[in-house]
Amino acid sequence: MAGALNLSSTLFLRQLPSTKTPKSSISIRATSRPSESSSTSVGTKENENVGFSSSFSPPPNFKPPEPKRFGVRPDKIFDVLGASLALVFRLGTGIFVSGYSASLVPKNEFPPDKYALEIAGFKVKETSKLGPRPTKPIEIYEFESCPFCRKVREIVAILDLDILFYPCPRNGPNFRPKVLQMGGKQQFPYMVDPNTGVSMYESDDIIKYLVQNYGDGNVPLSLSLGLLTTLTEGFAMIGRMGRGSIYKPSKLPPAPLEIWAYEGSPFCKLVREVLVELELPHLVHNCARGSPKRQELYEKAGHFQVPYLDDPNTGVRMFESAEIVEYLQATYAL
Repeated sequence: MAGALNLSSTLFLRQLPSTKTPKSSISIRATSRPSESSSTSVGTKENENVGFSSSFSPPPNFKPPEPKRFGVRPDKIFDVLGASLALVFRLGTGIFVSGYSASLVPKNEFPPDKYALEIAGFKVKETSKLGPRPTKPIEIYEFESCPFCRKVREIVAILDLDILFYPCPRNGPNFRPKVLQMGGKQQFPYMVDPNTGVSMYESDDIIKYLVQNYGDGNVPLSLSLGLLTTLTEGFAMIGRMGRGSIYKPSKLPPAPLEIWAYEGSPFCKLVREVLVELELPHLVHNCARGSPKRQELYEKAGHFQVPYLDDPNTGVRMFESAEIVEYLQATYAL
């Protein structure tokens, strides 16, 4: 019974306000492309014991793996299956961007330098209808195993927004105290939009704000069903049993990591869990089906597959979720 109660609280309850005094002040600056800007930083003041380090290098003899399309490492099959349950409970919410449409084009009529899924001699031409693009990445403080946070992660995937995530796992020493400083309570998700100066709690309010400013003004049906939406968001996490919610000691890097991913991918979820547990700030380039950022990654890496990690702290760029998880643990875990 105790275990059941603990699981329930992990999945369905909001974080209650805390009166704890924050241990440190976090200095954060970011641009839309952290790896290309020396002004991007994640640092701490007043407390040098929260894990900040300015020197990082890849693990000894590290070599990024070759990408393998639709391949699952045998020891990760059950992890992927557990993460895939979300697709069933959420009916694929977050897999397609706003205004998604697709058509089949003969392969010989499709530009060879453009990304497209190939099916039986045809290319799938995918298009979307996106709203205004923010100049700076929107900042969201959240953690993986929170149903209210997942709602917001789904809408930013649908709107195809770049998001600078500041993970707030339970017992995390850096960004939970920062949220308390900024908003007066530790409740998640918490959004800061540097483009407008707006900051707010409450997932439904955040969703409405984002679709009004960066979408067509309409909240998708799957995110507007009230309690039913929240319940299915919670059920979507059952397969991972609270992963991505509790802090594991780590070294805080000077610059956010960059990752190409989207909420509907079970492979991306496995990487996100570790990023959150290690409290590693990361800029997510959402690239659900129909996203123009799929072409950007195709040009950048010569291949499209997610997740794709670009770590400006070590210079490592790599595909393959299982190996990314191992790299993150070897590089940043204490």
